[in-house]
Amino acid sequence: MLDLLKNVRVLDLTSILMGPYATQMLGDYGATIIKVEGLEGDATRKIGPWRNEGMGPVFLNANRNKRSLAIDLKAPEGRAALLRLAENVDVVVSNIRPKAMARLGVTYEALRQINPRIIYVGVVGFGSDGPYAGKPAYDDLIQGASTMAALMDQSGNDGPRYIPTAAADRIVGLFAVSAVLAALHNRSVTGTGTSLEIPMFETMVSFVMGDHMGGRTFEPPLDGGGYQRQLSLHRRPQRTSDGYICALIYSDQQWKSFARLIGKAEEFDQDPRYASISSRAANIDYIYAKLNAEFLKRTTAEWLRLLEEADIPVLPMHDLVSIFDDPHLKATNFFRRVDHPSEGTLHSVRFPVKAQSVPLEDLPVPAHGAHSVEILQDAGFTDVEIDALVGSGVVLSHSGGSRTRAVGGCER
Repeated sequence: MLDLLKNVRVLDLTSILMGPYATQMLGDYGATIIKVEGLEGDATRKIGPWRNEGMGPVFLNANRNKRSLAIDLKAPEGRAALLRLAENVDVVVSNIRPKAMARLGVTYEALRQINPRIIYVGVVGFGSDGPYAGKPAYDDLIQGASTMAALMDQSGNDGPRYIPTAAADRIVGLFAVSAVLAALHNRSVTGTGTSLEIPMFETMVSFVMGDHMGGRTFEPPLDGGGYQRQLSLHRRPQRTSDGYICALIYSDQQWKSFARLIGKAEEFDQDPRYASISSRAANIDYIYAKLNAEFLKRTTAEWLRLLEEADIPVLPMHDLVSIFDDPHLKATNFFRRVDHPSEGTLHSVRFPVKAQSVPLEDLPVPAHGAHSVEILQDAGFTDVEIDALVGSGVVLSHSGGSRTRAVGGCER
């Protein structure tokens, strides 16, 4: 954890992945994150495998540097408690659908009345000014609707499919973080908060179509759209005589170096299809097919050495096993070993940003309701009030919350 946002308090009303990923990143920058969970807990707690129920790996990798408050917001006492918490926070982040937030009475207008400086961030499926507003949205749906699944089919010829990672959730989460940081800066200038809406659908369409507008950028269109190099069936890791590598021969100089490397400098010089980036783009399927045929002639180790010596961009192709042995990731202590108070030794993905600031200890991923009492005490609730909330079942309290200690590396 860094100390860049150490004075920022965030009320985290998010669940699943998109919102928690965003608020985890704010916590990694040093913000104090209060994760508000229903009495049943975040659904990703139940995605296994696990050592202890409620602490599955998806949850563990999206909720560090947070404290957990388990509370029933549908109960009047729960809503009243949340409003008291909102009096002293800087940011509220929610991925609850706007109509549900309105039913709870936790809207920007309601929160602004008690905290004019509050920044209210709604990460929603669709913009509120369109006919899809209020529809449920998940990563798979947004990948398909934003053309990603169709582009996978166009570039692979095996039918539409989703990218095998929650790309929409994580990309939109990144947009949410940048929006929060911009709003915090604006508040430092104006003294007032604001309401922000980050729609998944529109965000992902802007992300994908930035590459694939192609000739549809112009009026009238110059082509049917799409970035042909990215859509080529042959754009994939290059197969070698004993495995695969990832090489990108892109610039004119890199192509000249590669031609010399394989003994075809004269042939490439005489073939206009290799002459420039535009001619290579216009003949990309032919270029890639010829390239892939060359890579079959040597081993992976040979190509890695030869391409690195020629200053041609190349990396190994990792899988879910070999990635842990990557020498660069080992040297940077990227996959840390940490001791968790309930889960024992864990492998943790390190926050990749480095800064010349004071590193702080990470908070371990919290058990459900691990900090309920502590959070309410910090907000000024009396012991009698807390006992009443816990005794009535509106708040769930669970012991835990000690700090994570890094093993064999520096804590961040």
